[in-house]
Amino acid sequence: MKMNRTVMDVIYTSIGSIIVGISYNLFLLPGKIAAGGISGLSTILNHLFNTDPSLIQFMFNLPIFIVGWITLGRAFSLKTLIATFIVPLTIFLTQGLVKHGPHDALLASLYGGIVLGIGLGIVYRGNGSTGGTATLAQIVKKYTGLSSGFSQFVVDAFVVVFSAFVFNFELALYALISIFVTSKVIDIVQLRTGDNKLVFIITSKEAIVTNLIHEKIERGVTSVNAFGGYNREGKTLLFSVMEQNEAIYFKQLITEDEPDSFVIFINTSDIIGRGFSTAKVYRSK
Repeated sequence: MKMNRTVMDVIYTSIGSIIVGISYNLFLLPGKIAAGGISGLSTILNHLFNTDPSLIQFMFNLPIFIVGWITLGRAFSLKTLIATFIVPLTIFLTQGLVKHGPHDALLASLYGGIVLGIGLGIVYRGNGSTGGTATLAQIVKKYTGLSSGFSQFVVDAFVVVFSAFVFNFELALYALISIFVTSKVIDIVQLRTGDNKLVFIITSKEAIVTNLIHEKIERGVTSVNAFGGYNREGKTLLFSVMEQNEAIYFKQLITEDEPDSFVIFINTSDIIGRGFSTAKVYRSK
């Protein structure tokens, strides 16, 4: 099982790294978007001195890789080593994409942020890093408890400030947009945030509501005894997880059949269990 997990981590890291490299050549470099990290620094140096971005990434990643090896552990750093080679190699092999990329800063920042976020999110799902400031972001996450996306945002902001002096303030603002989009996409990919809803129902008619969920929605439900904080009246707290279309249907049902119930719908992220991470078992009619 551990070997399978390691193999999957390497696959995630490799695929994510390729996407990261493509996002750089196809969107960020053509639009001069220095969206943080070593890639942003590569964009700046390419503009100033016409340097090879893939070479810059190799040069700067080495000392950061050593720090990551010490602070994040051998397993993490070995996967980082894979990405440290794959990202610059992808950038080198896909240089032809630069001329096909958008030069409009807004398009480059939005699409670059989305694709970069997908790539980094996949890498992080493999418990790896693309090296550079992505490793620094993981270090920040480890010692602060911040999410990977927000940690990446904090670290990359420093590179954006530098880009404002090299390019202009407007491109720096577009870079911030790209970083923000990237941070959100990273968290979505890592958590696999979807349209599922966590539904809380406070009711005095447990049997009616439970029957609606079991028979009409075909979802499980958990019951907890509760009481009102003001009048101490006994209530039942029910909660269930539903897909979005099921939650919409349940909202219609509960409004018609038990309108006195107090219902809360909350967005969920990663759900592990029957009907979500594993197949749903339907009741026989």
